[in-house]
Amino acid sequence: MSDNYDDILSLPHPTSKTHPRMSRQDRAAQFSPFAALTGYEAVVKETARLTDERPILTEDEIAALDAKLRLTMELDTEVTVTWFRPDNKKSGGSYLSSTGRIRKMDELQRILTLEDGTRIPIHEITAVSSAAFNYTD
Repeated sequence: MSDNYDDILSLPHPTSKTHPRMSRQDRAAQFSPFAALTGYEAVVKETARLTDERPILTEDEIAALDAKLRLTMELDTEVTVTWFRPDNKKSGGSYLSSTGRIRKMDELQRILTLEDGTRIPIHEITAVSSAAFNYTD
């Protein structure tokens, strides 16, 4: 070691009379990681989230679904409706299934309402099944 610092090596560490010493926890927090890209993690998670593609039904499939819904309403029986819900943030969406009795089929607004209040857009329905007529398409 150099002789230039021999005079200060044995001196006590200086402490301020006006500012209290910082705790180890606060001192460590100064050196914690800094997130320079705020929201980047959320964007990466959203991009990685998978969605299903919207189904394209033929005219015959649409007619068959309509017939099943009407028959279910006539029989006043429980039905399971599988439908596609578009995603609000990206292309595609997800498939949902709802089970119950049909309360109302509004052809003007194209909304199917079940007894529990579930509202299903008619044009998003992909399958209808009921034990009453043994269809499972």
